[in-house]
Amino acid sequence: MKKLFLALLAVATAHATPWSDHLGIQLWSLHKTLDVDTAKGLDQVKAFGLTDVETAGTYKLSTEQFHQELKARGLKAVSAHFQYDDLKKDLQGKIADAKLLGVKYVIVPWIPHERFDVAAARKAADDFNIWGAAFKKAGIQFGWHPHGFEFGPAENGETPFEVIAKSTDPKNVIFEMDVFWVEHAGVDPIALLKKYPNRFRLMHVKDMRKGTKTGFFTGKAEVEDNVAVGSGLTDWPTLLKTAHQIGVKYYFIEDETSDPITNVPVSIAYMRSVK
Repeated sequence: MKKLFLALLAVATAHATPWSDHLGIQLWSLHKTLDVDTAKGLDQVKAFGLTDVETAGTYKLSTEQFHQELKARGLKAVSAHFQYDDLKKDLQGKIADAKLLGVKYVIVPWIPHERFDVAAARKAADDFNIWGAAFKKAGIQFGWHPHGFEFGPAENGETPFEVIAKSTDPKNVIFEMDVFWVEHAGVDPIALLKKYPNRFRLMHVKDMRKGTKTGFFTGKAEVEDNVAVGSGLTDWPTLLKTAHQIGVKYYFIEDETSDPITNVPVSIAYMRSVK
């Protein structure tokens, strides 16, 4: 793994690409460290050589305190993950938090459910339209991160994902593709980008172990199925080219392997090596 990292690093600065120039990290990658020592976790992000981050909570700090910790390290919160139930309870409060963080995007990463069917999708779409309009008024783009279960069996010819895509206003509700969860559901991420070229603006860069079984709608997977970017089954050169063509703006590495400290640098080097 170390040899691979060094080899990729040697060519990483040979050229710039949209995905290398707009490469960041989803802070959930380091949640085990951040939960215990937030300062140490953010220091690690800085050590990776990344500037752009997508937040996943503020840990034991207030929103303002967390923003100051980011600022002190030269880190910039481009996007923030806010939970569905928190937006239902206090929409204006979350808009205020987003403004304090200075983010361009607010993303819902998970829709609570027991059985996610078309009816649940319609309800989520209604909420997304309301929230999207409110965030747009505040100068922030609202979006949604499908987690795999939304691609489940179709009802009346449509999957829950398709219902949400059809029922939300593209101006107010954009999508963030998590490549791992799309593939875990048995969906081709390249084809999905092409089918909805006006929706996906953010991406979670996350690779899957070769040989992993797919076609599941659980939103859950074994840790061992996550691998450093470039070492798994994803066709990254084609996917990244397609993402750029359809308008993806930011690419956040989200490492859910058992050893992110080792694997994130490998993923960074690979992303910067892809022409």
